[in-house]
Amino acid sequence: MTARQQDTLDHDAASPRGSDGARALVERVDRYCDAAPRLGGRAEEFGPFTLFVREDGGAPYYARPRPGAGGQPAAADVAAVLERQRELGVPQAFEWIGELAPGLRGLLEQAGLTVSEHPLLALSLTDRPAPAPSGSGYPVRLVDADAPELAEAVAAQYLGFGAPGTAVGDAGTGELAAEAGAREADGTVGRARARLRSGATVFAAALHEGRPVAAGQHNPVDGASEIVGVATLPAHRRRGLGLAVTEALLADAAARGARTVFLSASDEDVARIYASAGFRPVGTALVAEREDAG
Repeated sequence: MTARQQDTLDHDAASPRGSDGARALVERVDRYCDAAPRLGGRAEEFGPFTLFVREDGGAPYYARPRPGAGGQPAAADVAAVLERQRELGVPQAFEWIGELAPGLRGLLEQAGLTVSEHPLLALSLTDRPAPAPSGSGYPVRLVDADAPELAEAVAAQYLGFGAPGTAVGDAGTGELAAEAGAREADGTVGRARARLRSGATVFAAALHEGRPVAAGQHNPVDGASEIVGVATLPAHRRRGLGLAVTEALLADAAARGARTVFLSASDEDVARIYASAGFRPVGTALVAEREDAG
């Protein structure tokens, strides 16, 4: 789920964005991506890969290259991970930063997985200028575990991602109650509430007549945080609400001592939106999945 001013990403597999500073930043993001899943599950090692196995009831995790493992991964290591995922009954999936493991994509495609690319964007909070005031006209607030808006904030995320892209659509506040009920019933809201109470995530929402119409999260870990799940109800798009929610999350991340914040965008159009918040491209987030996994 994100930003930048350039129209296209440079997909040079050998050098994350070209400079030593950019490489240090992308390696910092890589370490975060190794640390964060350990908070909700266990790690199993297979050669240069770590398979994260979720234990907190949320969506299944994935495998990824271990930071600093180095070397070219072997097909046998990929096969071992895929077999273990099959044994566990979880999706056969890998996630990684393309520039840090340039040979992995080919191995996974040879193993029958389909790879998708997403712009990886980051922002240093240590030298970021003060943001301009939001012009959305909607109040934005943090949503805690006991807030009455939490279930509908989660529902707004699901409804937003259920209609991909940035086009205005039909789904609005009239659909929130039913979606919130479904997310209560399947445990999604309960898991969000538990993560809020533990400090593993922070929610923010933009409100219209007291109801969430856009929402998002950031997940702080050891001086860094990832912004995830920023979505707007289709009927309320094109009003700057995603950026308004993002700014609230950035302010909270800074208050918690985060120095680096990053996100991955669904596509280039979404990525460009986040340039105005100061995000810049640092690499390419790659996701490999078996299409027949369902």
